Amino acid sequence: MRNLLTISLILLANTAAHAQQPADSSHIAQDGTATVTRIVPVPTTISPEAQKSLARVVSDAPTNQSLEERRTSTDKWQAGAGEAFRKLYPVNLSTSTIAGVPVRVITPQTMGPDKQDRVLINLHGGGFNSDSGSLTESIPVAYLTRTKVIAVLYRLAPEHPFPAALDDVISLYKDLLKTYKPGNIGIYGTSAGAILTAEVTAKLKQLHLPLPAATGIFSGMGDLSQVGDSIAIYALNGFAGHLDPPKQGDHNSEYIPANLDPKDPVLSPVYADLTGLPPTLFITSTRDLLLSGTTILHRAYLRAGNQSDLVVFEALPHAFWNNPTLPETKEAHELMSHFFDQHLGK
Repeated sequence: MRNLLTISLILLANTAAHAQQPADSSHIAQDGTATVTRIVPVPTTISPEAQKSLARVVSDAPTNQSLEERRTSTDKWQAGAGEAFRKLYPVNLSTSTIAGVPVRVITPQTMGPDKQDRVLINLHGGGFNSDSGSLTESIPVAYLTRTKVIAVLYRLAPEHPFPAALDDVISLYKDLLKTYKPGNIGIYGTSAGAILTAEVTAKLKQLHLPLPAATGIFSGMGDLSQVGDSIAIYALNGFAGHLDPPKQGDHNSEYIPANLDPKDPVLSPVYADLTGLPPTLFITSTRDLLLSGTTILHRAYLRAGNQSDLVVFEALPHAFWNNPTLPETKEAHELMSHFFDQHLGK
């Protein structure tokens, strides 16, 4: 009798829990604005580690972090994640300045003779106001390509809005051209660094400077004049976390000067002449808040006739390759590294 009662209570509990779950629904306004509710299972096509990471609970409440707090917490996380990557990919780290710009220099412990004359330039992510990638984006790629990576610690907004970061990278690139052939240089970045990578490429073409052999745009965008679909759907952690509904015309006022047209062809390279750009690898994921921005820019590169590859990972959030615990992270870094090995020094 007790067993039957226990089973009945479990069934009642499960029925009540199921009844509380929202049903799939949608409402489309006259202007096309969609209000939707969806139940999205965790896909079994991703690794168990990735499935576990998607189950992590993140508060939907706004953080209200000050800029100083954001930079402090980001620096702490970057140092810890960088050390975790360094255990997986042993490299040598140092700091320096090039053309007056501070940099991290990430050097493989062993470099083949055919890799001595190559260099990769990393432009870190962090929303243009902090450093969330100079270690995590550089260490694995340096190790896997056996190539020196220079991570540019460019000036940050809001103290230094556009084009300060762009100017830093252009100055550094010009200096590297004194030592390296452009066919032996690659430029890549994640998030803000991916946006900056496209901006730098557009500026180099505008200046009639030799272009690098290849570029990597990993979760970025090329149109800062408008928002994409994915920004309205995903927060930094995908479905979890605080999300403010975006508004058309709501631009990054910390990075973009008030007197600058957001359709400026260097700030927003989708409006630039993109013909003749180097081979470019685009990487994003289906729960990436910059999924739209990455794919829109990729299509612009294709329309201009450029060799452009796009890889979209399943279910993972923005810049997941900064997480050293995921098998998909290893796969992403191997894709990045293989791409640069294919195109540098040709």
